Amino acid sequence: MTDNGVHQPTQAELMAQMIELQTEVKRLAELSTQSTSGKHEDDGYRGKSNADLLSIDPPREKLTLDNPFSEEITNYQMPTHFKLPSSFEPYKGIGDPRTHIKKFQSMMFFNGPNNEPVLCRAFPTYLDSAALLWFSKLPKGSISSFEELAKFFIDYFAAARIYVHGSDYLGTIRQGPQESLKDYLTRFAEATMEIPDLDPAVHLHALKAGLKPGKFRETIAVTKPKTLEEFRERAAGQIKIEELCEAEKAKRRQPKREESRTIRSNDNKDPRKPFKLTPKFDNYTRFNTKREKIIKEILNAKIIKPPVRAGSYQDQRFVDRSKHCAFHQKYGHTTDECVIAKDLLERLARQGLLDKYIEGRKHKDNSRDRNDYRQTSKSKEDNKWPHNTPPKAIINCISGGFAGGGETTSA
Repeated sequence: MTDNGVHQPTQAELMAQMIELQTEVKRLAELSTQSTSGKHEDDGYRGKSNADLLSIDPPREKLTLDNPFSEEITNYQMPTHFKLPSSFEPYKGIGDPRTHIKKFQSMMFFNGPNNEPVLCRAFPTYLDSAALLWFSKLPKGSISSFEELAKFFIDYFAAARIYVHGSDYLGTIRQGPQESLKDYLTRFAEATMEIPDLDPAVHLHALKAGLKPGKFRETIAVTKPKTLEEFRERAAGQIKIEELCEAEKAKRRQPKREESRTIRSNDNKDPRKPFKLTPKFDNYTRFNTKREKIIKEILNAKIIKPPVRAGSYQDQRFVDRSKHCAFHQKYGHTTDECVIAKDLLERLARQGLLDKYIEGRKHKDNSRDRNDYRQTSKSKEDNKWPHNTPPKAIINCISGGFAGGGETTSA
């Protein structure tokens, strides 16, 4: 007795109930046997002991299958070169049984569509799991034709059709924003194969409703194709247009890929890769003094001005600090190696401003040289700008940056 007043049977009571149930089952089985044989010995088991009842073995599952086919099908001589299709997936009790029957028949047509014995004897090969268990329980000799076998099969697994898509499922299929019309129609067709007895009108409506916004959808809305064949004719033209456009895009993308590949290859180059500047003159004047000394003197005399960035260059970590340029006021190359300084001196020499550094030329007064150079520069600047719009500032610098005559690692 439990707390809520409900009686809980003991283990002994449960055992007694089980024995009574087994006795009753045995008695009913005996009655069934006696009714078929004409014998009535229903009291034969009443006097047996409990030990005898407990020792009764449960019925064993039969390991061999009964042949459900008629003698005509069983004794039929199979074709000599008959081969079962190997690419057909067995039916396991899930899915539309009608579809399985149709696929099986279509694959077996090479043996003759009316060859009933071959269809019947090959059909169990393509059953598995619950479907194979169903076939094993068919009564012996109960099947005399494939039509009869198909009917039993479809009726038994009719409930399995709940796993099959209905026509409403087509309303969920939509063409993707980047999906081509050809891919959309292929995907839609695969979905329709799973829907039995699909109404063509429903098919066409769902197909048009799933189109993505665009010119083709507008064309379909205007032309209003009434049959699937009319829709496919217009779709075929649109597919050709899309394929041509895609081919043109591929051609245009090819040069861009080449350009991007070239740009990437240039970007991957070492930023410190050395480069050279090309001298601007074919012949250069020979000076009687080193260029470094000349540069220093004309800088001090203010005949020229140093570059704007002189002395403030960045990235001086990877340069040869044993070399220094007096013009650029930076390390990495010497003044004698500097192509820009060399071109500057040559230009001044051809203007007659460096005669004292040239053998065989009469030295000029430095102050007169400076005045002539400044007047020449001023007159050039005055002619360069209109009188009513003078420049805000004049920066005298050498264009093109700096570089030595040799290789350098900085631009």
